[in-house]
Amino acid sequence: MSTPVKQRRLPNHAVLDPASVESYAQLTREGLYNLMPKELFWQARHRFLKDRGYMLRSRYSPNWKPSWTGTNLDPTFCEDSVLLIDHQVIDATRLSNHERVAIKSFHKQGQEMYIAQFFASIRDPTNHCVPVHEIFTDPYEPHLGLMVMPYLRPCNNPEFATIGDVIEFVDQTIDGLVFMHKHNVAHRDVSVANIMMDARSLYPSGHHPVQLGYSLDLLSPVSPLPRAGRNIRYFYIDFGLSARFPEGTPSLVIGDVGRNADVPELSDTVPYDAFKVDIFSLGHLYSKLFEQRYINMEFLLSLIETTTQRRPELRPTAEQVRREWEKTRATINESFFRWRLAPKNEPALERVVNDTVAVAWEGVYRLKKLVKQ
Repeated sequence: MSTPVKQRRLPNHAVLDPASVESYAQLTREGLYNLMPKELFWQARHRFLKDRGYMLRSRYSPNWKPSWTGTNLDPTFCEDSVLLIDHQVIDATRLSNHERVAIKSFHKQGQEMYIAQFFASIRDPTNHCVPVHEIFTDPYEPHLGLMVMPYLRPCNNPEFATIGDVIEFVDQTIDGLVFMHKHNVAHRDVSVANIMMDARSLYPSGHHPVQLGYSLDLLSPVSPLPRAGRNIRYFYIDFGLSARFPEGTPSLVIGDVGRNADVPELSDTVPYDAFKVDIFSLGHLYSKLFEQRYINMEFLLSLIETTTQRRPELRPTAEQVRREWEKTRATINESFFRWRLAPKNEPALERVVNDTVAVAWEGVYRLKKLVKQ
């Protein structure tokens, strides 16, 4: 028989009706919520990580039992029912300061560890490579490493809302690419999935590390604050395909690799310039993420056209991209930054309503600015 949970007031949706309690209990007994095989990897390292100052969520404790067992709680709203999405990376809490971190399991051969540590050692405001707190050798598989980094959120979750959001993103991602190339490193896998953000200022009360739209306890949905006026910092992650070239040597590589299959020169046999691939990939990202989706993206067209030319030798260097972008940016009126992003497929009536609301908010902004003077 289940024991009703009375020690705290729960929302109705988190409590099962009597008829459903046994159904979920049966699903639990059948193993629906059991740890997946790749989650067992992290459970086996729970004690090792705790001894080094990092606590995994309760689901990965050595003797975990589902918290809803014997209660009338709906497992859907129990934090420890949530499975990992990316089994290579897990969230954890740093015990010394309760900071949320991400821990990645990776193969130690190759340049990933050395490039990540190299960038993490450089203090530079244009360094947009993910910081690395520390790296451990895996306790059971010495060929693996465990890399501890800040917990970050996908760069496009929540969605960009204003022109200013787009401009800030372009500013930081170009700066980050210039920084990497200045240090003779080509990322080789520039994509939306490999650019993340520190979004703590958007979620002052936090959010669940896997179910991003919910509170830490999974009981209620959370809404972000606007990006505008808040300190959002974007980071390049995942240097698993990256290459670092000795000063003065050609930046040629081979390999049909990376998430962007539209790069024209990728080849397993014909060498190509890794830096030019990064340039193409960043311009292609701006096109897919912004220009193809929203109106009023004309300010990006020149940048996209020059960076995504089919012939690599015609593409600019990262530094040239930055110089041209700075010229374009200087021509954009400040009021344009606050314009909302209007989807190209937005119905006409909906666009009129949304534009009207946006104009009203712009009026409020101008009034507040006038009052402060």
